[in-house]
Amino acid sequence: MDARGDFLVIGSGIAGLRAAVMLARTGDVIILTKTEHQESNTGYAQGGIAAALAPGDSPEQHARDTVAAGDGLCDEAAVDVLVGDGRQYVQELIEWGVRFDRDERGELVFGLEGAHSTRRVLHARDTTGREIGRLLWSHVQREPRVRVVTGEATVLVVHDGVCIGAGFVSAGGLGTITAEATLLATGGAGYVYRETTNPSIATGDGLALAWAAGARLSGLEFVQFHPTVLAVEGRPRFLLSEALRGEGARLVNVAGEAFMARYNPKAELAPRDVVSRALVAEAARTLGPVSLSLRHLDADFVRSRFPTITAACADAGLDLATDYVPVSPAAHYIMGGVETDIDARTSVPGLYAAGEVACTRVHGANRVASNSLLEGLVFGARAARVMSTPWTEPHLGEAEVVAWVPPQAAAGDVPAPDAVRDLLWHQAGLRRDHEGLAAAVEQLERWAGALAALGPDAGRAPAASFVTVGLLIARAALRRQESRGAHVRTDFLERDDLHWRRHVADILRLSA
Repeated sequence: MDARGDFLVIGSGIAGLRAAVMLARTGDVIILTKTEHQESNTGYAQGGIAAALAPGDSPEQHARDTVAAGDGLCDEAAVDVLVGDGRQYVQELIEWGVRFDRDERGELVFGLEGAHSTRRVLHARDTTGREIGRLLWSHVQREPRVRVVTGEATVLVVHDGVCIGAGFVSAGGLGTITAEATLLATGGAGYVYRETTNPSIATGDGLALAWAAGARLSGLEFVQFHPTVLAVEGRPRFLLSEALRGEGARLVNVAGEAFMARYNPKAELAPRDVVSRALVAEAARTLGPVSLSLRHLDADFVRSRFPTITAACADAGLDLATDYVPVSPAAHYIMGGVETDIDARTSVPGLYAAGEVACTRVHGANRVASNSLLEGLVFGARAARVMSTPWTEPHLGEAEVVAWVPPQAAAGDVPAPDAVRDLLWHQAGLRRDHEGLAAAVEQLERWAGALAALGPDAGRAPAASFVTVGLLIARAALRRQESRGAHVRTDFLERDDLHWRRHVADILRLSA
């Protein structure tokens, strides 16, 4: 099946849907979605969306918190856009009818989460992403100029250096969608790790597509590991929102002792990278598990405020309100991605990117809680504004640009996705070193060669995106010889501003 539209949006999370609503005012829009539109990282976002709307808060304060968590690598112009435009677009969601929680007087309730200095997180119980997705989808459905196609993008079509659409595969076979402008809004890549909060569709497809099309990618060493994921043997991992700690939940060791103050003065509300490392260190120190405890809080409040998490814990045989709930870190979010300017332009004419797949450098080396939905909302809207105007060169930030030659085709076994996920978890996970990263790169390059030997069919191999994205992450982590934000090297434990307070962008050399 072939189709043509003025605009192609690949992905149906918050960034893609917000862009589609605006683009439909000026042209015909095709949304290409890998699976059901509800199945995206947006739908799994529990905690909320941060915006400086509460009395006494300000975009300047929100910006300071964001930059502090980013550990020296945030692009402050991008941060100013995020927190400034964010107020406007969140207010718009409220006017459109999003059902954020309110108190008995009808006033918005603001939550507190890690690395925020004040309460600024709007939430809809513990299903905020699903609620925002519902609202945006209802607007998309009312747009007669929006068409939805279910299928998986397999290649970006580039003609004379310009992206003109994408090839895809669906239940009906192969097809091509051509468009004047294409937006990548494919979300993240957390599922390339064995332990993750992400759904199985979050395999970094957009990163792999952009890489193969010659776009610049940046910051892929910065993978955020969420510290509190339900860790019950034989049960699937389930995110336990940072909002739990914002409402007073404590991390306790095997003896039931709260320990976070020993590692950071902000205790449970320290940045996620700090909490994750502290959790692992405490488990090693005490030779026992770490748990989340809400037993000192009002049980009725806990269950009404967090109904989805309460149900997930109950399914695992635990009472969120009264039991110690075992937790461990898991891959959650990638700060790097397809490099864009603050208007979502990539280095490839005709191609734009927004949301988690993009790297505006707004998060630096570590994302602040609940800035992810805000990022998708703001930069999805900004992408739509410029996609309907003539292409202009992007204003990408300064970076060392490294060109890589594609791997040579070589005989070998093509891996199953789980083999890649295990490798990345063990060798390029929460704590990294030269030996493990070098071994991971070597193995991933062998697998990349085996995939290259498949020729045109390589892109449709189940592990194709896993190998490409995994290799990009491992190489970037091996290259950065310091610890900063979410990137921790046990052989380079200090932050090194003299040599590494800089960005490195990667491109694929498409011709010899």
